[in-house]
Amino acid sequence: MTHILRVDATIKTDGSVSRRLTDRIVNRLEAANPGATVTTRDLAEGVAPIDATWLGAIYTPAEQRSPEQAAIAAQADEYLNEMRAADIIVIGLPIYNFGVPSHMKAWIDQLARKGETFTYTETGPVGLLTGKRAIVALSSDGTGFGSEIDFASGYLRHILGFFGITDVEFVAADRMVFAPEDTLSRAEAEVMAIAA
Repeated sequence: MTHILRVDATIKTDGSVSRRLTDRIVNRLEAANPGATVTTRDLAEGVAPIDATWLGAIYTPAEQRSPEQAAIAAQADEYLNEMRAADIIVIGLPIYNFGVPSHMKAWIDQLARKGETFTYTETGPVGLLTGKRAIVALSSDGTGFGSEIDFASGYLRHILGFFGITDVEFVAADRMVFAPEDTLSRAEAEVMAIAA
């Protein structure tokens, strides 16, 4: 059975282009995969940034953790287990100030755990979340997808690859301020072209 993890990063609830596209992508995947299950993670609801307390919690053996450390580790493990369980990760990625939203960066930092999502070998890093597919619905007001000022899509592709997820496809509704209707129509056509 196919398991889909939907990750939304926009702070908008109404009128969000990335949410609209992730809706359509998930609907398309569900229609093509009867019985598929979907887990939704809305990053705008809050993701704690990592800090020294987080680091101490994660790397303290479970039986030695304080109650505070246990709660921190449990949340980090929840993010990790959602990624592990997913066959397909659908990510709504709005570009904020040329990069990924801060809460998406916090989520990625929560996931970047040596021995869990990646490891180091004599020949370099190896991702541990292999065999998964990611579909990213990117939206932006003025930043062109893949342009020299797009610091979001390349970063996300790189970090997913670092985790072992190399099958990454983008649907882009970029530079929306210039031709919103045409741009959205093109992006929705790209959704329909996705191999489900």
